[in-house]
Amino acid sequence: MVSSPNRSDLVFPKGGWENDETVMEAACREALEEAGVRGKLNEKPLGIWEFRSKSKQDLHSLEGGCRGYMFSLEVTEELEIWPEQENRYRKWLNIQDAFQLCRYEWMREALEKFMKVMSEEQKVEITEEIVEPLPKPVPDVIAECQIVSSNYCVTTTSSQHHGISAIIPFHWQIPKRLPLT
Repeated sequence: MVSSPNRSDLVFPKGGWENDETVMEAACREALEEAGVRGKLNEKPLGIWEFRSKSKQDLHSLEGGCRGYMFSLEVTEELEIWPEQENRYRKWLNIQDAFQLCRYEWMREALEKFMKVMSEEQKVEITEEIVEPLPKPVPDVIAECQIVSSNYCVTTTSSQHHGISAIIPFHWQIPKRLPLT
């Protein structure tokens, strides 16, 4: 979390996005400018929240309505010097402490969704650890088997039990998609 200028409380890095950038690019930029961190952004938002601009608090006016997107970021680099360092400090907290310090309800909702994302990712990692590597390269396996799902294929074993098939798991390696510009 980062401090707010002229306040004593902490918030998540946030801000508006420029006309020439995507909302995901803006999230990365704000994390860099406000907290001095870089990392891998989860492209799926934790949520989208509607709120009023601080400068346009009139509830009867359509002006000042804002939409905020919150993303999780796996921090891979923590900078010693960053653009808003003179106005903000960053503080690393565990989830429970961060939850207690959240100034707004939408921040608590984002943390709850973040915890769900993290628990789902941990389940995937555990499953991936259990799967054993293939005895031969994936192209060779694909050439001699019938694909039965996106992650499994059936192949005939070459043992003395001719005609017996084995179901073999394999991992697809798909290049990461780059945003269109």
